[in-house]
Amino acid sequence: MIPRRILVMTGSRAEYGLLRPILDAFDRDPVLEPLLAVGGSHLLGRNPTIDEIRGERVVDAVIPMQSEDHVTRVDDARALALGVQGFAETIDRLQPDIVLVLGDRLEVFAAASAASLSGVRIAHLHGGDVASGVADESMRHAITKLAHLHFPATPLSASRIRMMGEDPGSIFTVGSPAVDGLDAMPPLSDARWREFGAPRFAVMLHGTGGGSADEFAGATSVLEAVSERGPTVVFEPNRDVGRSGIMNAIERSGLFMIDHLERPAFVGLLQRLDALVGNSSAGLIECAALGVPAVDVGDRQSGRERPHTALHVSCLTGRELHGALDEIGSVAARGRDPRFGDGNAGERVAGLLACLDLDSVRPRKRWHAPRGG
Repeated sequence: MIPRRILVMTGSRAEYGLLRPILDAFDRDPVLEPLLAVGGSHLLGRNPTIDEIRGERVVDAVIPMQSEDHVTRVDDARALALGVQGFAETIDRLQPDIVLVLGDRLEVFAAASAASLSGVRIAHLHGGDVASGVADESMRHAITKLAHLHFPATPLSASRIRMMGEDPGSIFTVGSPAVDGLDAMPPLSDARWREFGAPRFAVMLHGTGGGSADEFAGATSVLEAVSERGPTVVFEPNRDVGRSGIMNAIERSGLFMIDHLERPAFVGLLQRLDALVGNSSAGLIECAALGVPAVDVGDRQSGRERPHTALHVSCLTGRELHGALDEIGSVAARGRDPRFGDGNAGERVAGLLACLDLDSVRPRKRWHAPRGG
């Protein structure tokens, strides 16, 4: 049998951690031939994460998009244009049967746009979620309308995809790959934990599209409130609009900053914390699966499913945030929330892509009226 070529695109460090179990499952299936395209923020920073990827896998294509310190909305639009061109050339060269993408970032939108226009089938992980981000909501649902196969994480996300007029036969609820392999990742050793200052709390804040002064003020308030409660470590924000204000707040705080951790170390650190505070999806998905309390601040994850392990505060300052920090002990007692899957998403996706009759998945799409619509 001729192997089925699956081109997987990764554009950010967090998303690659979720794609790793998918790629591993593809490697184990003799029907599938995984190909990997790396772009976006993997190519940026002091220690570009493409080096980590190359230490694990063959990189079949490199697609530059963003530039250092160019993080305005217009810069994102320019990066999108570069990404569409780069992915189109990659698709033409590698001739994949399917392009697999995850989430809602502009790198993903670029890859899906290029694949759609090239007449290549698209498989989309984590469609149907709701989270406002900067432009995430619009791009995620646009990718859903471009995609031919849908692998949502939860039944609620699957129902949203059906309501968007997608073929019910193309929707497979697989769980979140963020849960895959977590049980095999132990807490950090005492020695490694002390390297980060033996933190009880970690802060992970990403830009929300606001002005630099507003992002600075909000991040400063969060960092001050959390660090009052105990030793705190902070993660470098991703390259969304608003990054510079958050970075200024981190630098002024004097807190230990982690620019990147490989996924096992990141998961190990989460397990040593009293709580993760910020606006990352990790506070809602990985923390839920691990039973680690999280405090979600602001509206970046607005609309996303809320596990019982997470507390939400709408304001980044004042009594509400302190009140949530007071409640983390009771949240920890609730244990894990299993809504995002059982840790087998990668195997499910690989099995579906290996067995699927490609002739039944037509590149030309049509509207399917939702039940009752």
